[in-house]
Amino acid sequence: MTFELVCVLAAGLFSVGLFGALSQQSIVMIMMGIELMIGGVIVAAAAFWHFLAPSGADGQVVIVAAVVAMAVEMAMGFAVTTAIYRARQVDMTDMAEDLKG
Repeated sequence: MTFELVCVLAAGLFSVGLFGALSQQSIVMIMMGIELMIGGVIVAAAAFWHFLAPSGADGQVVIVAAVVAMAVEMAMGFAVTTAIYRARQVDMTDMAEDLKG
């Protein structure tokens, strides 16, 4: 695979995630779109590391840290979504407007 092809893949993942996050009303679908966007950024970072500085381990550490942060963020997001649903039976963003402080 070439650097350009991997960057196209990363841009495609980010674009599909952006469309999914902006076009959906379900909280879970929005979070899935954000997950795809973060995945695209991680693929792009991995491509930059692999093609520009493959001998150093710094890029691997950053990518692993990003994947761990992504997993923690999604776990917390799903926990908040589950708590909101259990408390108010709300699963759409429009119905969650009354949660503003």
